[in-house]
Amino acid sequence: MTSPATPVEHLDVVIVGAGISGIGAAYYLQRDHPRRSVALLEARGATGGTWDLFRYPGIRSDSDLHTFGYEFKPWRDARSIADADRILAYLRETAAEHGIDEKVRFHTKVLAASWSSEDARWTVEVERTDTGERSTLTAGWVFAAGGYYRYDEGFTPVFEGRERFRGRIVHPQAWPEDLDHAGKRVVVIGSGATAVTLVPAMAETAARVTMLQRTPSYVMPVPSEDRLANRLRRWLGEERAYPLIRRKNIAKGRLIWQFCQKHPERARRLIRWVNTKQLPAGYPVDEHFKPPYGPWDQRLCAVPDGDLFRAIRNGTADVVTDRIATFTEDGILLESGRELQADVVVTATGLNVQAFGGIRLTVDGREVSLPETVAYKGMMLSGVPNLAYAIGYTNSSWTLKVGLLCEHFTRLLSYMDAHGYDTCCPEPADPDMPTRPFLDFAAGYVQRAIHLLPRQGDRMPWLTSMDYRSDVRLLRADDVADPELHFSAAARAARPAEAVSA
Repeated sequence: MTSPATPVEHLDVVIVGAGISGIGAAYYLQRDHPRRSVALLEARGATGGTWDLFRYPGIRSDSDLHTFGYEFKPWRDARSIADADRILAYLRETAAEHGIDEKVRFHTKVLAASWSSEDARWTVEVERTDTGERSTLTAGWVFAAGGYYRYDEGFTPVFEGRERFRGRIVHPQAWPEDLDHAGKRVVVIGSGATAVTLVPAMAETAARVTMLQRTPSYVMPVPSEDRLANRLRRWLGEERAYPLIRRKNIAKGRLIWQFCQKHPERARRLIRWVNTKQLPAGYPVDEHFKPPYGPWDQRLCAVPDGDLFRAIRNGTADVVTDRIATFTEDGILLESGRELQADVVVTATGLNVQAFGGIRLTVDGREVSLPETVAYKGMMLSGVPNLAYAIGYTNSSWTLKVGLLCEHFTRLLSYMDAHGYDTCCPEPADPDMPTRPFLDFAAGYVQRAIHLLPRQGDRMPWLTSMDYRSDVRLLRADDVADPELHFSAAARAARPAEAVSA
């Protein structure tokens, strides 16, 4: 006699990832659809995503936490540019307050998801990262909240002679706990947000830290505390002050970005003037702080209280703009002929982009090729039913967009409930619509992977907006129904009672 097969667990929504996006998605689902069954599948053993993964010295936000934090939970710390420990505590406090931490399944990596139109559900293949055990479950929706980079490895170019170096080479994404850089000569390769964070932090105890860059970035000092925000909090209290502070900072960030886009030369001159004021007299500003591109063609690097410039003024850090010829036994030989002596080399050379955590997607037996899909409202993919994802802004706080996407997603579920639908799928009305890259962003980590990502169209709703005000209209105010979003009800789909919104 054969034993009965173990029933496959069914969930209404599977959220992939328990970082800042996944916790936010779980909150909105729980608020608007409390009777839906939801689980967060987290490949690692802790919540927090990026803020738990990265452990390098000085790790912090480069956006203010009044906008990077959730709209529904005030940021109460006096520092608006905060370190990872404070952000992680905020995220975990949010999850605990709303019972979201109880819905997280740790060490559970999603390998593949297969959609059946006949059954109107996904079959999700998962693997236990601690035991290797594999299993499946089914879900009405998959919400990808794992960001867009690989967690298991960062990007490191091939460096000639690397194996000869007698010191230690580390990547920020895999920072070793036993690394002691005190009193040592450190070279940080890179000029982005990670590099400008690492250099002043390591310079506090290192003998000297050199930031070696091939191309300069725009770097701007910002106050670590928002004085007006802190005054408003004292005068009005946390709950009343927080919405005002968010609106102020959203408007400020948007105005800065628009100014840089409309008046790039004026913005360039202003940034140079600020840099000159922060650096020692006679410092070669144009050599080390004048990028060949316009402001906000790549993300501006924020340095709280000008800590990078202060380290340069103090003589504990310097910047070298050159190209690497080869590693040597004692450091790095540059194309100019200069050799940088080093005990430790940090390759702050960027991320490896990976869409949807590398999940293999199939729809009715057909494998989904991401470059052949077009992004719908920046949250779904053409031809892929019941899949939503959260990708935040590249020119502002990531979470601003994620919150709007989550709100729109829960409104979409309510619409489907009201009309008896269990499936929705975006399809362009014009199959010959011109497309362009999903992210209009010149950063190297994006450009290296742009051919692997979905595309965006040349008109709404197929544009991936990077403007908060436009997205408020599109995702919060406009109807979820759209002629290019097709709804249906599968005859064989068994609708669990818990799937009906309260």
